[in-house]
Amino acid sequence: MIDPNKLFQLSPGQKRRKLALSFGALERDIAGIAEAGAEYNFSSMSRAEYEKALCEILLKDSKLNSASAQKIRELLSQNPLDERRLCNVARNALLEILGTFPAEWDLVIAPHATQIQNEEKSCECAPLVQKRNFFPGVCVYAEDIRSPFNLGSIFRTAEGMGAEKIFLSPLCAEATHPRAIRSAMGCIETLGFERVPLDELPADENVFVLETGGTPIEQFEFPAHGICIIGSEELGASPEALKRATYGRVTIPMVGLKASLNVGVAFGILMQKWVEALCRKI
Repeated sequence: MIDPNKLFQLSPGQKRRKLALSFGALERDIAGIAEAGAEYNFSSMSRAEYEKALCEILLKDSKLNSASAQKIRELLSQNPLDERRLCNVARNALLEILGTFPAEWDLVIAPHATQIQNEEKSCECAPLVQKRNFFPGVCVYAEDIRSPFNLGSIFRTAEGMGAEKIFLSPLCAEATHPRAIRSAMGCIETLGFERVPLDELPADENVFVLETGGTPIEQFEFPAHGICIIGSEELGASPEALKRATYGRVTIPMVGLKASLNVGVAFGILMQKWVEALCRKI
């Protein structure tokens, strides 16, 4: 962490970049996801005091817009101080001045892990362990998704909504691609996946496809378990996928001129409806 007094020695551009980096590091520390060795360690003042000092420097920047300045002053006046929100507002105000806007994988998002007590130990001092809840048999087949960002988004939605597993087609982007890992926000590590050709999907499983020209999603009878095929960003589901989807075809009705959704957004809508149907049957 740089001494706030030293920031005055930097040029305006260098100062802004250093401040943006410092606020980002602080935000990760507050969220509990700072990398080892990157935790707050400025011994001469508390983290909150350090954050306030950086904000006072930022408030003197002539290029800071009035809306951001007002919000920062409001946050500084609060007691208790919302350290993370203050860092976030300040960092994004700086990125706007610098003309750099964060991608999804640059956002500082802390994991929301569900913790339950270890079932093997009933005493009050039993350790807390992570357990992933999911709907057994609820799976997705990502067919030829080319964008690592979209694939990561699909993983994130699938994990969050309770899918058990993701199947990847041979031409799908790599789940280990840095952009997929970043946009998945840790979900690739917790959600099982397997790369298989379409014709090697379980023969006895309900298979349906998300594609235009099918049953409107509000009328579709979702199975208690099965595999939903989602097609590529450019071509949609292949003819082979449509043929393999013996359980049916589900469609999201749209009224816009383009009548088109990002594949990750469409998948999110589908998963919400599938989960709603599953919950009604419980």
